[in-house]
Parts: sequence; structure tokens; C-alpha cells
Amino acid sequence: MKKIFLTIILLLLIQPVFSEDLATDVSVETKKPLIANVQFDWPDISQTERDAIILKYETELFGDNTVYKYNKKTFRNEYKNYLKDPDYKRHLMLVSNNVIETDDENLCAFRRGRLVVSYAVQYKKDLKTVYYYDMLGNLKYVDMFSENYPNFPYMSKQYRATGKLISAIYFISHDLQYMYKSDLTFRGIWYKDKMYNAKAKEILTRTNW
Repeated sequence: MKKIFLTIILLLLIQPVFSEDLATDVSVETKKPLIANVQFDWPDISQTERDAIILKYETELFGDNTVYKYNKKTFRNEYKNYLKDPDYKRHLMLVSNNVIETDDENLCAFRRGRLVVSYAVQYKKDLKTVYYYDMLGNLKYVDMFSENYPNFPYMSKQYRATGKLISAIYFISHDLQYMYKSDLTFRGIWYKDKMYNAKAKEILTRTNW
């Protein structure tokens, strides 16, 4: 499902961290997602209604079971097999040549201009996790998807390699997502190529979704 994974990558473009330089396409082989019927009326509803919706998805994303900071040792032990990408040279060669898929993985190159500055790997044996690496194959971030991924609606949470939560996203559909910082601050609602803030002001655009 190329569009699903690309949507996630593009959402991460607005993070003021390692992932801000990301831009490419990655395909995901999995069952066809169930698409929600979505009506976009964010600019037309009242502020009271918008605030209620923001609170609703904030509550969904940051429930009682949300972990904001894993114990660093425990987190790194959980992902000990991914802290260093043993195939980073091969992965860098592949993404530098615009390869986005192998038999076992989906790949994503993050570029600054034409220069690849980092990359992500999603193993097909575990589509609910994405690993982000620097140019030396060191793990920087981990994306975790909710159990119902890729069927809408689903959630995604991104953690630093130290176990600290960075952001959370609620995916209503391919076209519509709500994005929050780890401190519960509402970043905005994406609808297709535009992001709107809590006041329904357009604040960002993206070239693909």
C-alpha cells in the first residue's frame, strides 16, 4: 500500500527532528485498508466544535496506556536487534538508486536536495513498525502503528531511540489526519495537501499525500 506509507512519511516532514528532511515513496504489501467515509468541514464548523474534535482525538491518542517515556535500557533492549542496521551499506545503495522495495522490506530515502541524509526500513514480517536510521546505520526513531493498521482509523506514535515519545497521529482516512506533539499540543489537521491549525487557518502544504 504505497499511499499509506507515503502519507505517514509526509506527516513526519513537519517534525522538528531527524525526520524533517524526509521525502520519498515506500510501498507496503498488506491487505487492502478499509476506507472511512470522511466529510471535511473543518473551516466551516464553529470553534467550539473544532475544540471538541481536537479533544476527542487527543483522548483517543493519549489514553491511560500511553507511554511517554520508556525506560531507556528497557526500550533499547526491546529493539536491540535494530539499534544498528547491519545492512546499512546495502540499504543506502538501494535508496540512493531509488529502490523502494525488496522481497523482505520497504525502504524510504530522506533527502536534503538530492543528497540522501537518512533512511527508513519497514520489514514485511512486521508492518506495524518502522525504523529510521542515520547515514551510519544508527537507529534514531521508531514508529509504532496500532493493531488495526492498515485499516482506518488507526494511530501512529513515534519514539526516539531513547524511548521518548515525539508525536502521535490519528489517521481517519488516507486524506485526513490529526497530528499532536507528545505534550498533547495539537499540531494540526491534514486534509489532502493542506494542514489547518485549531483555528482553521491553513499553515502548511505538502506535495503528495
